[in-house]
Amino acid sequence: MFSRLLVANRSEIAIRVFRSAHELGIRTVGIYAYEDRYALHRFKADEAYQIGVPGEPIRSYLDIPAIVALAKHYEIDAIHPGYGFLSENPEFAQACGEAGIAFVGPRVDTLRMLGDKISARKIAQQAGVPVLGGSSEPIADPAEGLKLAESLGFPVILKAAHGGGGRGMRIVKSPGDFAEAFEQAQRESQNAFGSTDVFVEKLISRARHIEVQLLGDKHGNLVHLYERDCSVQRRHQKVVEIAPAPTLDRHVRDGLCEAALAIGREVQYENAGTVEFLVDADTNEFYFIEVNPRIQVEHTVTETVTGVDIVKSQILIAQGTPLDDPHIGLGSQSEIATHGYAIQARVTTEDPANGFLPDYGRVTHYRSAGGLGIRLDAGTAFSGAVVFPYYDSLLVKVTAWARRFDDASRRMERCLQEFRIRGVKTNIPFLIKLMMHDQFVKGLCTTRFIDDTPDLFQFPVRRDRATKLLNYIADTIVNGNPYVKGRPVAQRRAAAPVPSVDVRQKPPEGTRDRLKSLGPRKFADWVREQNRLLLTDTTFRDAHQSLLATRLRTHDMVNIAEAYAHLAHELFSIEMWGGATFDTSMRFLGESPWQRLTQLRERIPNILFQMLLRASNAVGYTNYPDNVVEAFVEEAADAGIDVFRIFDALNWLPNMKVAMEAVQRTGAICEAAICYTGDILNPGRTKYDLKYYVQLAKELERMGAHFLAIKDMAGLCKPFAAQKLVSTLRQEIGIPIH
Repeated sequence: MFSRLLVANRSEIAIRVFRSAHELGIRTVGIYAYEDRYALHRFKADEAYQIGVPGEPIRSYLDIPAIVALAKHYEIDAIHPGYGFLSENPEFAQACGEAGIAFVGPRVDTLRMLGDKISARKIAQQAGVPVLGGSSEPIADPAEGLKLAESLGFPVILKAAHGGGGRGMRIVKSPGDFAEAFEQAQRESQNAFGSTDVFVEKLISRARHIEVQLLGDKHGNLVHLYERDCSVQRRHQKVVEIAPAPTLDRHVRDGLCEAALAIGREVQYENAGTVEFLVDADTNEFYFIEVNPRIQVEHTVTETVTGVDIVKSQILIAQGTPLDDPHIGLGSQSEIATHGYAIQARVTTEDPANGFLPDYGRVTHYRSAGGLGIRLDAGTAFSGAVVFPYYDSLLVKVTAWARRFDDASRRMERCLQEFRIRGVKTNIPFLIKLMMHDQFVKGLCTTRFIDDTPDLFQFPVRRDRATKLLNYIADTIVNGNPYVKGRPVAQRRAAAPVPSVDVRQKPPEGTRDRLKSLGPRKFADWVREQNRLLLTDTTFRDAHQSLLATRLRTHDMVNIAEAYAHLAHELFSIEMWGGATFDTSMRFLGESPWQRLTQLRERIPNILFQMLLRASNAVGYTNYPDNVVEAFVEEAADAGIDVFRIFDALNWLPNMKVAMEAVQRTGAICEAAICYTGDILNPGRTKYDLKYYVQLAKELERMGAHFLAIKDMAGLCKPFAAQKLVSTLRQEIGIPIH
């Protein structure tokens, strides 16, 4: 059973996997690029970690060594690749296996066989599944490709041998266009998939694009979850998907499903995958296209009509669960049926009136839809979300279900009408036109439907009255209201530089390591011998030393603790506990100071931790019995405190004795403090003169103090007085002065 699952993906598919994993009781871990630091999927995971560096929004999600190293560091049991990015990369699956991490997907050899479309064609032929006429190997020479195309008969299609999504594909209608199309397909394939391999295939002019969902386990069991109709496409990219395919002949459906199973059995397919076919709309003959060995964007429609949680099944299969296990419940093909029809439409920030040019910017207002039979899988869909140009423009996937297909279409149209998205352009007007088109409602679309139907792009002018009113009010406030005129323009501050640190490496040795090796007495001698200034950092404590600690919670401190351990290892100590910090943590922040100490100690093992101890008051505001003070000191030292700065507001040494002796028994550093008052430079003020402080210091040294601190709570110690006091004490005592 997996306990921790990482999703090596982003946006809505990452959230989709998180949800199924949570239902299985698995802790979810997400990754995000710097540019995705405000993306929704980061906050949907139980844990999320940044991968990569700023300026690499895509490469970060493709960095196999970094992802696997992060997974090992955080003790991940399994990685789900989602779709896109590394989902079909056999090197990624192999790297997971070599690291002892389960890959939620097909075997490595299956990915290698089916990831190459030419290899997949050969497998289909071995399984007895018809394929379109075309090249059996990649075409390197355009002249050779043209010769084959002429033998097949135009039109033909050029396809990239690797990848999908319509990239690296070109339709060629005549011999004169072949050379240019061949060069374009190779170039696009190289940019998208890192390979120039393309092949030639016969083109069916009026085709339906039908795909069959497969699910196989590690025990040789394989079932199909029926088909999806993906015929509504633009430039070979799916726009709308339907399950099951409306108006598809029953015998053709049975043949498609059996052909998909035959291909799956040929490679002993495991986990979820999709076998894609083209069906000739005129003859009803079908031909194999490719296999997608991963979860598909459109899996939601199959889940809706079959009731099967495909993602949850993927995770269970990766754990070794057979299909007939009650948690999956797919032991027999006869037990699987479809109910009603489901349509998926993807709401994107594409402008259909401008060639579907992707728009990007900030979503100023987002209101989603809902209702009976509606499922929403959101990615970056909320008010204030920023849509970047380097990621998919998807906002949300909408799945509408109804018992009849025309009802599902109307339900989808109603749902799309309910959406209110402002700040970026969307494809909703196009989707609404599509849902209400007579040819779509009748289920008669082919892959040429969008290209051959120009009236889909005739949109009514949207009035958008609410946004216009808001713009008017905003303009009046900014430009027309006399109360805001003349105010200084706010200047955006430059971002603070963030140091680079690899927290997976062991931090350098610091003062705590030296204390452990020398002991407190010899450590004090070492400090005394230093000719450099040793500093104590007080960022993590409150009172007048730092206002941060009254505003920062433990969570905020923990986030920067590991950077402290690596970059600030030359500090003498970090004062982060005791005194008012203890009280502030419990009283105002409602947090346990003990948990704060433990968590910071785990992340900063190399620097001394220092606290303020109010002698017999400990960290409270009243006197406590001796045994309470002694027990507190012992517990604090065990939890990670190394330096106890002990003081009494009246410099009454008997009140400090119990605490000092308790600290000395723990092996921690006893730093006795003298509270400064008066003015040693004023001869007329004789009560608290220099002799008084020298006698106090000598007595504290005799009581076993390892260090002496001068505590100027009221800010009375002037610079020249401080110089005289410290230089005199330095000559009179043998312990360091802090």
